[in-house]
Amino acid sequence: MTVLIDPPAWPAHGMLWSHLVSDSSLDELHAFAAAADIPARAFDLDHYDVPDRRYDELVAAGAVAVGGKELVARLIASGLRVRARDRVRRH
Repeated sequence: MTVLIDPPAWPAHGMLWSHLVSDSSLDELHAFAAAADIPARAFDLDHYDVPDRRYDELVAAGAVAVGGKELVARLIASGLRVRARDRVRRH
């Protein structure tokens, strides 16, 4: 079981964002996020969005840094990936 994080590369709200995922369990992901004080509102069905300023801290806390393509491949392989077409638009 591993929590993964990709490099901050996704622009929004004036900063760059990373994705935090688990390659095996949403329970593991939620536990890691709770221990790191990541707010529940940052969860987006299969990942947490985290700002670039938290990247080094999350790696130090045990998240494994991987490239974006590897993160997506491992999320898909885990069976936890929620495809874009299956997402319900949030307001």
